Parts: sequence; C-alpha cells; structure tokens
Amino acid sequence: MSIETKGVKKEFQTAGVATVSFAHAIHDTYTAFFSTLLPVIIQRLSLTNTLAGLLSVFLRLPSLLQPFIGHLADRRNLKLLIILAPTVTGAAMSLLGVANTPGFIIFLLVIAGTSSAALHALGPVLSSTYSGERLGKGMSFWMVGGELGRTLGPIVAVSFIGYFTIEKLPWMMLAGIFASIFLSTRFKTITTKAPDTQNEIQWQSALKNMKGILLPLSAILMTQSMMIATINTFLTTFMTNEGATLSLAGWSLSILQLSGVVGAFLAGALSDKFGRLRMLVISFIVTPIAMFLFIQSKNLMQIPFLILIGFFGLSITPVLMAIILETYPEQRSFSNGVFMTISFILSAVAVLFVGFLGDLVNLRFAFIISSAVLPLGLIFIRLLPKSK
Repeated sequence: MSIETKGVKKEFQTAGVATVSFAHAIHDTYTAFFSTLLPVIIQRLSLTNTLAGLLSVFLRLPSLLQPFIGHLADRRNLKLLIILAPTVTGAAMSLLGVANTPGFIIFLLVIAGTSSAALHALGPVLSSTYSGERLGKGMSFWMVGGELGRTLGPIVAVSFIGYFTIEKLPWMMLAGIFASIFLSTRFKTITTKAPDTQNEIQWQSALKNMKGILLPLSAILMTQSMMIATINTFLTTFMTNEGATLSLAGWSLSILQLSGVVGAFLAGALSDKFGRLRMLVISFIVTPIAMFLFIQSKNLMQIPFLILIGFFGLSITPVLMAIILETYPEQRSFSNGVFMTISFILSAVAVLFVGFLGDLVNLRFAFIISSAVLPLGLIFIRLLPKSK
C-alpha cells in the first residue's frame, strides 16, 4: 500500500496513523455490540446457549477471506472498503436491535464480519504506510484503536438502550456513516496497491515466499492464544471459583484490558528502538512468571500480576504485525491477511481447548497449563526474521 501524492514519507505521520486508528476504534465499537445484545437475542428467539454461541461464528467466519482480500488489495485500489467499513458494520450491528428471526441475525452478522475482515486486512497496511520507518509504533496505534473500541462498545450499547430503547438502536448507525464521510475526506489520495505493480506476484507464489515464517509464527501464536484464551475468556469465572467476589473479578478484567492497551501502545514503539525479537523474548519470559504468581495469589494480591500479564502478555501483537509487514513489503496486504487468518483459527482452537481442560479437570489446571505452554514460544522466536 502506498500514497500516490508525493511518495511515501519516511517520517512518522501522526495525523494519518491516528486517522486509521480512529477508523479501527469506531468499527470495533460496533462489533462489540454483539456480546451486549446476545442476552436479548437469546430471550427474543428462545435460543439455547449452544445456539447462541454458534452465532458468534458467523461474525468471525468471514475472517478467513482476509488473505484473498489482501491479495486483491495489493493489485487493486480497495480504499473504498476501508472508508465504508464503519458504515457497513455500524448498520449491520445496529440493526441487531430490531432483528426478529435467526436468518436475519445471521445475515447481519455475516455482513458485519465481511466488512470487518476487509478493514482488518487493509487497515494495518495503511497504518504502516503512514508510519514510515517507525512501523512498530504505527502498529501500536492500530492496536490501541481496536482495544479502545472493544472496551467502549458494551458501554455505548448499554447506555443507549438505557436512555432510549433497544428498538431505537438502528439510529446508532449514524455515527458510522459520519465516520465514513470523515474518512473519505482524509483518504482521497491513498491506494492499497503495492508499490511495484509491474511484477505482480501470484498469491500461490506469495504464500510460498512466506513458508519460512509460517511455522514459527503459528507456533508463537498458538502459545500466545492459549494464554489469551485463558485470561480473557475465563478470568472472571476462575476468580469467582477461587473465592473472589464478582465485583472484584469484573474490575480485574477491566484492569487487565487497560494494562493491555498501555502495553500495546508502548510495545511497538519500543520494538522500533530495541528490536522486535528482543521485545518478544521479554514478553515470553515475564508473562508466564506473572501468570504463575497470579494463580498462587488471592484477591487483591492478584492485581499487580494481572497488570504485568496485560502489559507484557497482551502487547506483542503489534510487534508480530510489524515483523510481517516489514518482511514482505511488496505483499503487505496479503501477508497481513494470512497473519490475521492464522490468528483467528488458532484463537478459536485455543478457546475450545482451554474450555475442554476446564471441564476435564478445572480452570486452575487450565491456567497452569497455559502458563507452562507459553515459554515454548521462545524456541521459535529465534526463527523469525530480525528487524530491518
């Protein structure tokens, strides 16, 4: 992806990166509506918990399209997909407030998921274009936007429904429309096409070029996914099972996410200065130690270790994205799409496996296994390409 006005600048363009991060924040605010609306959907349609859980698959399944979207974006200008993402996703998620049939809900989730797949395939590449030589910092901005959106989404949805009614939720799509209008004024001169379009690389060849990094990347993502699935999905359940109050468990999850936002913001920029592999090594050493100490602690004594887990454990995604984007500069959209797809698949597998361990033994055992598996990622970090 490149800018076709005066060439790609080497300096960090804060306004451009912030604009892409803003698009990510608005978009992910809407996708976060789903978890808030799910209890209403269950009651409205008399769904079982299993069927309700399967609905989330339709929102995430289009993520498998990201490599194909990325490959097309390297050859064609698909900036319109980035501009329209807040409008399309905002409309689909807002209409969930009035959807009365399973078919209509599934249709809306697939539309939102496809729009989300396009934004997440193209957005990081656009952010990297504005980042110049400070690619890690640009990825940090991108990740912070998404984390803020996922944090604000439930609050926005609950507040709107509380002041008005759920039947008026479709009015919320107006914010997405206004966001798209704003993006159209800022992205007039950008293109998603790779800089060198004379020697186009077929997706089969591009995937072959990536084979050297796919194994270590997948192994690292798998060990990280185990930790994220455990701590994000089952933290509150684990703490209440261990005797903590529901209030403390809920606040603990918020503290974890907030420290993750801070870590994601700093990790990418620090990797620009100290090296990406070094930041990964630090994360994979500190995080399992913090998780083990968290498991052995009780109540308020667990909070400092949660802060360490969030700061070091949830912050490495922008570092991994920076490695991918700088290693394959001529196929950034495609390589980012492959990265996001692998991450989606392994995250889904990790959640199922952690849940299985929790049912087979208990959540404490699942937490211990997750903290023990994480250091295995250190074996594969040295196989990743070094920062350029």
